[in-house]
Amino acid sequence: MSIQNTLLINWSCNHTWLQASKNTSWCLLGCCIGDFGTIAFFQITEIAWPILAIMSLAVVNGILTSIALETFILSRQMSFNLAFRTAIGMSIVSMISMEAAMNAVDLVLTGGAKLTWWVILPMLVAGFLTPWPYNYWRLKKYGVACH
Repeated sequence: MSIQNTLLINWSCNHTWLQASKNTSWCLLGCCIGDFGTIAFFQITEIAWPILAIMSLAVVNGILTSIALETFILSRQMSFNLAFRTAIGMSIVSMISMEAAMNAVDLVLTGGAKLTWWVILPMLVAGFLTPWPYNYWRLKKYGVACH
């Protein structure tokens, strides 16, 4: 896929932006459950792990919980096996970019692996905005959504 083909997509379709925002929101919910849960666990227990290790585990857990949530949602529409394969195959780019953005914001604003009331909103905004155009593109290009 060339950049030229990407630019030829109609980027002004409100219906597709709305659908992409819904898909991105479900992905964000799944990712932040695992990500925030991991960081909160290490904050509460005060286990002395390096920040990079905590943040890496938070990313992995965020991706796993997002896949689990998406599989659950899709399993109401299709078989469990197909729902699981669809959740893994369709959203991995979105989840990785989302997790990277959320953890980059956490790192910049708090030094990393710290949840405070004021850092959660910027993390969520970054986590939503980063994959949203990709999810729009995927819907426009392939007519493919994860939800």
